[in-house]
Amino acid sequence: MPKINKKVKIVMTGGHAGSTAFVVIEEIRKQNKNWDISWIGFKSSLEGQKVPSLSSIYFPKYHIKTYGITAGRIQRKLTIHTFPSILKIPIGFIHAFILLTRIKPDLILSFGGFAAFPVVIVGYFLGITVIIHEQTSVVGRANRYSSFFARKIAISRVTSKDYFPENKIILTGNPTPSEVFEKKPERALGKTPTIFVTGGQSGALAINNIVESSLLSMLKDFHLIHLTGIRNEKKFKDIQTGLPENLKERYRVYGIVSPKKFNALFRLSDIVISRAGANTVSKILAAKKPSILIPLPISYLDEQKKNALFADKFGISRVLNQDRMTPQSLVREIKYIKANWNNILQNVRGKESPDKDAAKKLVEVVENFV
Repeated sequence: MPKINKKVKIVMTGGHAGSTAFVVIEEIRKQNKNWDISWIGFKSSLEGQKVPSLSSIYFPKYHIKTYGITAGRIQRKLTIHTFPSILKIPIGFIHAFILLTRIKPDLILSFGGFAAFPVVIVGYFLGITVIIHEQTSVVGRANRYSSFFARKIAISRVTSKDYFPENKIILTGNPTPSEVFEKKPERALGKTPTIFVTGGQSGALAINNIVESSLLSMLKDFHLIHLTGIRNEKKFKDIQTGLPENLKERYRVYGIVSPKKFNALFRLSDIVISRAGANTVSKILAAKKPSILIPLPISYLDEQKKNALFADKFGISRVLNQDRMTPQSLVREIKYIKANWNNILQNVRGKESPDKDAAKKLVEVVENFV
């Protein structure tokens, strides 16, 4: 009898790594792999608040089977959500068991985060192959503890190797959308350059507040695209409505956007102001987009500061610490980049992003195990 070509089932899982997973899924589809992909992640992007995650909104629209998991974690500081979150930890393992026994995957690809941790642990004890991908310059807390249960650990930066067993490591880079690489850096700024401000899809309150305080100063000389996060979308759209007509058309406000839309807005910009999340930093390096990075000060192992310093060393970014950030200091940094635009691009013109072909490399790692 002829051999039946069985469809391989793969579960991808993660916290704030929906955009990374989406790039990998696009590469899998591009290569026409006979793989059935499911995603397990959190339903809400903010603990204790009904703010839907990027993956829960957009993955189903791209025909990706999406499952929300109830999972808890030990928080870095005591809040009203601390004890409810701890109580959810055992529930997360039970929920992961239910989902995995229902899906019956051949392999789990984890991008880290507290939503992924129970999936990795339960998957390991069910005999499912586990591969981990680390996006940051160091290591995420969940990936650090999950590494003991993984067959292979793909890292984005050489600096992450100190946190994992050497025999499991493979350097792939961080999967970054191909369309970001396709956009060549501008040779000169237009009369009114465009700034893209993002605190990530969930928004960043500190960045939103500083933009609000310096908005009129910025709009005098720039167009501004502002990704506020869902929580602050209405507030800033109301601010936009109240602007003088000549400034209103220079200001575009979005709460949350699809991965494709994010990349399109990113490509439109001349300057980026952002948190220093690993995925945004990867896009900045790939597109060679002059930027101001404001690292999240409470990130695990100060990972965002290290991501930002990596981009600074590459020569494309300026680092502005949140505790020193004022409307004046932000505007000063923007003016510095505008004045030094040509020099910044000249310095990085011959450099290549470490994330080139990262999605292909990660798919190849997965293929070796399926």
